[in-house]
Amino acid sequence: MRFELFVALRYLRSRQGKRVSGTTAIAIGGVFVGVAAVLIVLSVINGFHLELRTRILGATPHISVTEYTYKPFPYAGPDDTLFKKLERFPGVVSAAPFVYTKTLIRSDKGVEGVIVRGVDPARESDITDIGAGIQEGSFSFDSSGVILGVELARVMGVMVGDELEIVSPFGGTPTPMGYLPKTGRFRINGIFDSGMYEYNSSFVYMGLPDLQQFLGMEGMITGYELRVRDVYSAARLARRITSSLGHPYRAVDWIMQNRNLFTALRLEKVVTFILMVLIVLVAAFNIIGMLMMIVMRKTREIGILKAVGATPNAVTRVFVLAGLLIGGLGTGFGAVFGFVACWLLNRYRFVTLPGDVYFIRNLPVQMQWLDFVVVCVSAMVIVFVATVYPAIRASRLDPVEAIRYE
Repeated sequence: MRFELFVALRYLRSRQGKRVSGTTAIAIGGVFVGVAAVLIVLSVINGFHLELRTRILGATPHISVTEYTYKPFPYAGPDDTLFKKLERFPGVVSAAPFVYTKTLIRSDKGVEGVIVRGVDPARESDITDIGAGIQEGSFSFDSSGVILGVELARVMGVMVGDELEIVSPFGGTPTPMGYLPKTGRFRINGIFDSGMYEYNSSFVYMGLPDLQQFLGMEGMITGYELRVRDVYSAARLARRITSSLGHPYRAVDWIMQNRNLFTALRLEKVVTFILMVLIVLVAAFNIIGMLMMIVMRKTREIGILKAVGATPNAVTRVFVLAGLLIGGLGTGFGAVFGFVACWLLNRYRFVTLPGDVYFIRNLPVQMQWLDFVVVCVSAMVIVFVATVYPAIRASRLDPVEAIRYE
């Protein structure tokens, strides 16, 4: 065992030398709590991000291809040239046409502004998971049927089998009394729950032919929705599709469609990491105070060490090693505790969340090895910086002054 390590270990023990001193245990505990808290919080945030991303991808196509102005363009069915090109594009798994419009729906309870999306029921299941989220009824558009979100159904006071009136400003009738918008009555065939309040409260799905006919867009569509093999390469694939199709078409990936939300989530994680690091900084100040106490309490021993030949660098290494031992033990125990706690939370799901506030029932947890590496390395760097000042103070002690009165 090297001389510096032996002395560092001796300084961290109690006066009897048989166990770790109380101040050392407190310093280790501070780092332990800080590291464990950071890892658990970051893993929970990752879990929320994963759940949210899963819900978004379940209700949103990976890529949407439209004209720049969202102007409808011709669609000649499955044999359409543009449709075949997109369906066979490298990286694309499936494609489907859609019609998108904003309009009003009306029931006995009132009027609501909604987004109506006309889809091909035979192909929609290959693009999104809306069909899997049906709570009542079925994912079908027979008899001019529609499917709407669970929150929208609650607000409108309707159930499966009831009828809704959809009002469209397109294809209306001019009269001497003014322009009358076009209206149509549609039967509710199903109610879905996507797990996202925004979709549940504002989306209505219709069969593509029914919506085309209602809007007077026979043979026209708003765009194509695509499902890709790798969702994380959707942005790069969208750029390639835009470049390949040229003007006036453009492709927008799912991240860009929800850019504000994901930007806010990334910022939240960064801010949370910074706040949690402050806990480790508090532990670092504890380490500084403990080492300074050792320097003052061990002044005579340090003077004797220097008198018998210990160099200032050797004394510096003693206190740096003492601090790193505290930081290493606290970081190691904190990482292990954080991993075990996250594993238990993810495995047994014993922490429940109020269903009327959150869109999930249990606390989600997702551990990422990069978070563990960054947190542990950051903690050790902070601890190392904390040892510098006490170590320099100890190395500058004059051995003659330290032992003058001994």
